[in-house]
Amino acid sequence: MGDAGEVRVEELAERAGVSVDTVRYYQAKGLLAPPRRQGRLAWYGPAHLQRIARIRELQGKGLTLAAVARVLAGELDAADEELVGAVTGELHPARLLSLQQMAERTGIPEPLLQAVVGEGLLVPRRVGDEEGFTEDDVAAAAAGLALLQWGIPLSELLDLGRRHHRAVEDLARRAVELFDTHVRQPQRRLPLPGAGRPGAGGEADDAGGPGAQGTTQSGGGADTERLVAAFHSLLPAATTLVTHHFTRVLLQTALDHIERIGTSDERAAVRAEASR
Repeated sequence: MGDAGEVRVEELAERAGVSVDTVRYYQAKGLLAPPRRQGRLAWYGPAHLQRIARIRELQGKGLTLAAVARVLAGELDAADEELVGAVTGELHPARLLSLQQMAERTGIPEPLLQAVVGEGLLVPRRVGDEEGFTEDDVAAAAAGLALLQWGIPLSELLDLGRRHHRAVEDLARRAVELFDTHVRQPQRRLPLPGAGRPGAGGEADDAGGPGAQGTTQSGGGADTERLVAAFHSLLPAATTLVTHHFTRVLLQTALDHIERIGTSDERAAVRAEASR
């Protein structure tokens, strides 16, 4: 028999609310310590149950298993954990749709949707280690279908999607770098609340005194609320700027084109739209 509090893998899985395969999968990924071996028997203790609960908590916030491993290893602290949760909150839909469900909802053949996804014109959402599509994707696919119905060739639409995806990916990568450099890192370097006051860290921040170092938020003491608030403020601002700019440039380009080749009625219609 096992020591006090130890159980076999079947009971551990039942108590943790996961399958036995999940327990073994966590072990294979290095997220869960090996059990204590007694001959051919494997025994799991309370620490294993606590670890599984922590893994499921982090996955519930949308962290991938790779990110979970970094948190458990101490490579990501509470601030980054909450930031990932905030990002996931923006991504997390009520439910994710499979590609087959997308095809059923939109009436677009599944092979065509696969081609669209492959070209980057339709990007699945990733929540934790799960990928799928949302109601917004259904609307986007319907919009793409409308373009096809108006006579735009599929090959041309896919080419446009490839170009758009490359440009947006580069822009998004740069935006994330700017956030990290100018918002996340400075926020994490701010002094901890109470730093420099007698009693906060032992002594006042005299030159060379004990409080002169170790009082920044580089770790679990980071002001997570302020960092998450910055993300929630900047995301809609950046989205609005990008959407506004693309729409304005698109309409101006259309106007320039119509001014060159269009009829007077076409020019009047595009001018009216551009002035909105």
